[in-house]
Amino acid sequence: MKYLIIVIISISSFILFYKGLKNDPNIVPSNLISKKVPAFTLDVLEGDPFTNHDLSYDNIKVVNFFASWCPPCKIEHEQLINLSKKHDVFGIAKKDTMENVKLWLQDRGNPYNKIGFDFDGLASIEWGVYGLPETFIVNKSGEIIYRHVGPITSDNINKIQSIIKSSL
Repeated sequence: MKYLIIVIISISSFILFYKGLKNDPNIVPSNLISKKVPAFTLDVLEGDPFTNHDLSYDNIKVVNFFASWCPPCKIEHEQLINLSKKHDVFGIAKKDTMENVKLWLQDRGNPYNKIGFDFDGLASIEWGVYGLPETFIVNKSGEIIYRHVGPITSDNINKIQSIIKSSL
């Protein structure tokens, strides 16, 4: 009887381990897919505040959560520059200062139509962001249709562009 229990536990452990290996770690489910962008109002460098209303009703938008202190954000910056040549890209700087972001963008270029500052991280929580960078695609109706966790690289930029193209 003791050996039967050990065999059952071993087989169960193997099955769970095997199923876990088949899951793609880059796919992180989001409760916000197919839902409206959460309500938010964020300070900006200059001009009117950045709100959820900036992300609806005229074309596809890309929303990128980043920070000047984030090493993976530096990796994806070139891809965001390229993406901004064809699409509207908005940034939300999480727990960063306006001065640091200004300097960071002066050094690297600014791909963002507008940047909001999430000083306390509450807007990031509303979006379900748990790490940086994270990027969302918002359709013309103001609904989130895709979430990308981690830096956008040359390996996955085509997927993001095809999602945008299919939603136009």
